Amino acid sequence: MSSLYEQGYGPLGDEEREFDVFLSHASENKDFVRPLARELTLLGVHVWFDETVLTVGESLRESIDRGLARSRFGIVVFSKEFFEKRWTSYELNGLVTREMQGRKVVLPVWHPELSHDELISYSPSMADKVALIGSQMSIRELAEELAELVVTRPH
Repeated sequence: MSSLYEQGYGPLGDEEREFDVFLSHASENKDFVRPLARELTLLGVHVWFDETVLTVGESLRESIDRGLARSRFGIVVFSKEFFEKRWTSYELNGLVTREMQGRKVVLPVWHPELSHDELISYSPSMADKVALIGSQMSIRELAEELAELVVTRPH
């Protein structure tokens, strides 16, 4: 039996994190998120994305917890559907808890169909964060901006 640390639990420094980003989104937004995950991967970002990480028979909660713990950042794709889901709320709560330790973790992306007023009505605290706006950028531009933030480059 492996240790809890080997299973993805316990304190980690950034150099020990398995993923650059955890990609949090509502399943209804796959048409937007799938190409974003693909572009990020092509740019060298190691992405925790449910479709590429989860395996048959695996515990969804345990895999999400490991992904949240082992990712340096969380890209959160905010949409109307995002705020209606329990799983996405669970993921956002985990990322915000990590952010309370004093460093930026949440990287917000607004789904192209989400307005600022809608985001304020769902989450005033998230509406305050500088975000990438899906209606103003292509998927490639979004991925390039995010990759620039999260990929560790050798000095």
